[in-house]
Amino acid sequence: MLTSVDPDVIRALGDPLRLQIVTLLARETLCTTHLVEETGAKQTNLSNHMKVLREAGLVETEPCGRFTYYKLKPDVLADLSGQFAALAESARTAAENKRACP
Repeated sequence: MLTSVDPDVIRALGDPLRLQIVTLLARETLCTTHLVEETGAKQTNLSNHMKVLREAGLVETEPCGRFTYYKLKPDVLADLSGQFAALAESARTAAENKRACP
């Protein structure tokens, strides 16, 4: 069954810094300080990007003392992958279907 791809997730992944963050979080759970060091982004800028990723459902937070750790939600990415696979399969079928012009 073909479902529509979540535009919030696509928008969240469409930014190069957010995609870099997701790539880093795919390797390990990191705190804000780690992400600032790894990306070179300012903490306020990073916090804004993390908010977008959280609201899109891609990451979740884990408080640890005065630090906040972020971890990726792999099921969201797996679902997105499945949706794109369904789109690709539909495109294969659609290539054989041509609507006649009036």
